[in-house]
Amino acid sequence: MHRRSLLRTAAFAAVPLAAPRLALGSSARVLNFVPYADVASADPIWSSTYATRTSALAVFDTLYGTDERLAAQPQMVEGHVIENDGRSWRLTLREGLVFHDGETVLARDCVASINRWGKRDAFGQQLLAATEDLSAADDRTLVFRLKRPFPMLPDALGRASSLVPVMMPERLARTDPFTQVPEVVGSGPFRFLANERIPGARVVYEKHAAYRPRPNGIPSFTTGPRIAYLDRVVFNVMPDPASAAAALQSGEVDWIEQPLIDLLPMLRRTRDITVDVKDRTGYLGQFRFNHLHPPFDKPAVRRVILAAVSQQDCMSAVVGNEESIANSKVGIYTPGSPMETDAGIGARGKPDFAALKQALAAAGYAGERVVMLAAAEVPRISAVSEVTRDVLVRLGMNVDYVPADWGTIGARTTSKEPVERGGWSAYCTYVGGLDAMTPATHSMLRGNGVRGGQAGWPTSDRIEELRSEYFLASDLAAQQAVARELQLQAWQDVSFVPLGQFIQPVAFRRNVSGMLSGVPQFTNIRKV
Repeated sequence: MHRRSLLRTAAFAAVPLAAPRLALGSSARVLNFVPYADVASADPIWSSTYATRTSALAVFDTLYGTDERLAAQPQMVEGHVIENDGRSWRLTLREGLVFHDGETVLARDCVASINRWGKRDAFGQQLLAATEDLSAADDRTLVFRLKRPFPMLPDALGRASSLVPVMMPERLARTDPFTQVPEVVGSGPFRFLANERIPGARVVYEKHAAYRPRPNGIPSFTTGPRIAYLDRVVFNVMPDPASAAAALQSGEVDWIEQPLIDLLPMLRRTRDITVDVKDRTGYLGQFRFNHLHPPFDKPAVRRVILAAVSQQDCMSAVVGNEESIANSKVGIYTPGSPMETDAGIGARGKPDFAALKQALAAAGYAGERVVMLAAAEVPRISAVSEVTRDVLVRLGMNVDYVPADWGTIGARTTSKEPVERGGWSAYCTYVGGLDAMTPATHSMLRGNGVRGGQAGWPTSDRIEELRSEYFLASDLAAQQAVARELQLQAWQDVSFVPLGQFIQPVAFRRNVSGMLSGVPQFTNIRKV
């Protein structure tokens, strides 16, 4: 595509230029990391961005973790006891857990943290809906009294992706979940250094000397001993991917989370650099709508967009010649996951825009201004944003295309106002494959409207009914049957449009070792 040719030319032209001079630590135990975007907010309950998620996994800890087999394992908890036919869970905290402010982690901190998280996260909402009472029996014991058995409780509390169920001090966890906490205090292996943060450029984390790793187990994703061998981790925000690649080649940075796909062949040829896939669930593109205001408050309008968008065009814009890492036949769930289904996908030919323009008018589109937000500094989002913008224009929609940094977009998408008062209509984003594997974790497979915490606020009574059925399903086959019905209903409601999947490699210097599979983490990593 023409836009891709321009991107590739600009990127390769920039590579020979000198990389920006970064603040290098005098110790070899400082890791310089390039995130895909700035950590605009370090509150992982207020913000659902993956930059915030990566920060959260360094700063905070969770009651349970998730291993590489996607099984929940105890992390902050020593263990649990299930009683009363699955309606009572007693969780006991490990001894020696300390917050970064020096205070001991207590059960009441965890109760407040779970309640805050559960108001925002889709899985958390389901857990709290099944909970009669959650309390602290003593300083180390949490007690769930449930209305009905909820065997997936550890899976909910061990989520390792967007909206991580982190534990924070009660004084902070009592903050409204739709308001950012005034300070960032966790009990994880690294401390967030607010005084060293430079918005849009730099975020710094320092080893938490009082952190006590889990004493047993094997490190696997977010489970087992989380050992901080590094003294400091520096997030260097570098919107220009060519400059980031040059900095990696020169050794001024150690790890790029999402190197530009076009630059992968060059990085693979560099002797001191490793290009590898750590998260094989990949990223699933989504075109999201604001369901509260015209024109996307109408399901018929959203169905026209679904029919007009080509996943092939979207993924070609992202991966170019690296076709092996893309999938253009994606439904609601992560390809390869147990819930994946081809229900309702079928064979789609080239969109007939003349017919679709007529369908759009029949659906009730009356020329309303469409404010489409686009993350200009995130290549994978910028690429699909341009493709979907072109689709809307070809359909004859009145598009106001608004490029901005991802932090600004994240803040603006919390607004429920109409576009005339600073609101928004649509934007493109991605969810990690971990977040879209099941109806339990799929934040956009919801229909609870403004009662939900996900920007866009889709409403569908049938989707909510099916989600409840999923949690009551007796076995995998029953879950798969409900998941299939959910996908069919999603094609009718169209809370979002799938844009395809791609598998994003990371790139890092060969003197960095111990990197775990899954999303970026900084424990168990050594730098020599």
